[in-house]
Amino acid sequence: MSKVLFILTSHDKLGDTGNPTGFYIDEMAAPYWALTDAGHDVTIASVKGGKPPIDPNSLDDDPSKRPEPVTRFLDDAEASTKLKNTPAVATLHVADYDAVFLPGGHGTMWDFADNADIARLVSGIYAKEGVVGAVCHGPAGLLGATKPDGSPLVAGLRVNGFTDSEEHAVGLTDQVPYLLETRLRELGGKFDNGADWDAFAVTDSRLVTGQNPQSAEKVGAQMVDALA
Repeated sequence: MSKVLFILTSHDKLGDTGNPTGFYIDEMAAPYWALTDAGHDVTIASVKGGKPPIDPNSLDDDPSKRPEPVTRFLDDAEASTKLKNTPAVATLHVADYDAVFLPGGHGTMWDFADNADIARLVSGIYAKEGVVGAVCHGPAGLLGATKPDGSPLVAGLRVNGFTDSEEHAVGLTDQVPYLLETRLRELGGKFDNGADWDAFAVTDSRLVTGQNPQSAEKVGAQMVDALA
């Protein structure tokens, strides 16, 4: 059994639109159950600690329309309790975890990339031969991470995430502080993606990344394989 750390955004405002954002709950729930059902122990943390904000676009008001992993998560007392009072990343230690996973949601674009504690945890877990995973906008948390030699963690590795064209399609190119695909490429990542809105994920040297909310289950499965 491995100990896996999930890190969620604490940012709840979408640029200057006034609209709420946060983490995408299906991008957290599907990998959570993939890893938990495989016998791994998942800790859910967030940037600031406490209860992280769920992006309302990811949580349908009609429970019957929610993805099965989301319904299962919300109905599970232990899982729901983990989400109500998360530890802050600043209080966590690399030595306690074998893997780290970064779910997306637009909130990550504001509080993941320049967060020294996320960079410390991701870099440290990767350096000790651990598995690093991220999906959709979650790879924003890879931007500050490095390999043991000091080079960007994504440099020379196949990596995936929300594409620039998908960002354009949702009309938020001018609202986000940067374009994720562009930044990953600038750091030397070998950006490898599927068609917009297709489920797509890639694993390279213990780095598992997925493209969009539709990719959450693929990322979860590949995280399980990488930990096997």
